[in-house]
Amino acid sequence: MEAALDKAAEGLATVSEIAPDFVRLHERAALLAQRVRGFVGDPAAGAVRWLDVATHLRLVESPLDIAQAVQQKLLKKDAEPDPEAVPRSWIFTSATLGDDARLSWFTEPCGLGEAEVLRVASPFDYPSQAALYVPRQFPKPSDPAHTGAVAALAQRAIARLGGRTMVLTTTLRALRAIGEQLQARFDGSGEVEVLVQGQWPKRRLIERFREGATDGRAGCVLVASASFWEGVDVPGDALELVIIDKLPFPPPGDPLVEARGQRLESQGRSPFNDYFVPEAAVALKQGAGRLIRRETDRGLLVVCDNRLVTMGYGRRILSALPPMRRLQDEAEFEDALEALGR
Repeated sequence: MEAALDKAAEGLATVSEIAPDFVRLHERAALLAQRVRGFVGDPAAGAVRWLDVATHLRLVESPLDIAQAVQQKLLKKDAEPDPEAVPRSWIFTSATLGDDARLSWFTEPCGLGEAEVLRVASPFDYPSQAALYVPRQFPKPSDPAHTGAVAALAQRAIARLGGRTMVLTTTLRALRAIGEQLQARFDGSGEVEVLVQGQWPKRRLIERFREGATDGRAGCVLVASASFWEGVDVPGDALELVIIDKLPFPPPGDPLVEARGQRLESQGRSPFNDYFVPEAAVALKQGAGRLIRRETDRGLLVVCDNRLVTMGYGRRILSALPPMRRLQDEAEFEDALEALGR
């Protein structure tokens, strides 16, 4: 790539006087060649590089955290003190900043270990508004039958509720498989409209899902992944059931995830306990947060991964969720669905 860009720049230099476009192309080729040369060397300290090969080739360098940037650019720690400067404060606020008292999932990679931390209780009465069900007799997450079992559970629940369901998946493969199975069951039935991420623009999907069973139309089911786990607000009875297929651990093959794990190992820490589990706890809390959006909402959360209740780390992740009441078996789940369907 470097050789090709150098030749392009050399050729463009001979015709740059013909038109301004050639000048800009020459500058672009030279800049890209410079970046490629820089990419061949070692990355900056605390950064990782990788090639992203898809429809386009991307050369990516990313810092492992933003602590240095926050300290220098936001808090101006290295700047000369200015006695006339007006003191400033920064407030970072979210429902999902961490699963421990110090919110270290957020404060540590941001270099905010000395920040004042305030945790405010939720205005929602979760024990009365919501319930959590973790099906015990279920294929393991690694079992090829797991995705089909999630789709089958969703299918039964959706039929009882007439829609009003969001299915959140941890992979695009599960998204497609569950979406296809639900569409095969409900399309053309007039009972439920199945919406699948990628088939419509995101805004249109959310707008239709919020409308629900209004104006004589069928209720809706939304099957989605990734970007729908957070920032989606569907208050009221348009959404009363959220089904999550698996605990949302970071993908181990991701270069940034792998590099962060290696850095923790070099520090004598556990990548699984200090990175993977907190990431999964926050992501699960974000997904679960789609359910109760107002003081009058009610609903059910189903997590189709029994590691949440059988493994030690699962109990840690579980403690990060809102204090919903627990449904112990399928009979209690059926009763809860019945109550929502009334």
